[in-house]
Amino acid sequence: MKIKIYWKNKETQTLLEQVNYAIDELWLNDFMDVGIINDDVTKNELNITKEPALIIEEESISFKDMIFEWIIPEIDELKSMFISIVWGWESWESWCSTWAWCGWCWTPCH
Repeated sequence: MKIKIYWKNKETQTLLEQVNYAIDELWLNDFMDVGIINDDVTKNELNITKEPALIIEEESISFKDMIFEWIIPEIDELKSMFISIVWGWESWESWCSTWAWCGWCWTPCH
């Protein structure tokens, strides 16, 4: 899976740092490739109107979509989004509840 950040402004660095931190915290480095793009083709294809914008792309199923634009979410919001994209909420809660040691879960484990 690829995470692309579309940019032409200074807030891009902050969003890039937040995304990388969230991915590192969740140990998703092997699953997600993060990069920055700045081309008008992508901007027009995904109808990006404000910057920065976060794009998710999965080439194996020919999927590409802008997830949000013009905001920089909190790290916990990014982590929640990545977990729901990669595993789905139900499977994450199920996995989390089976491991009592999962102190890095953002929700209490059962």
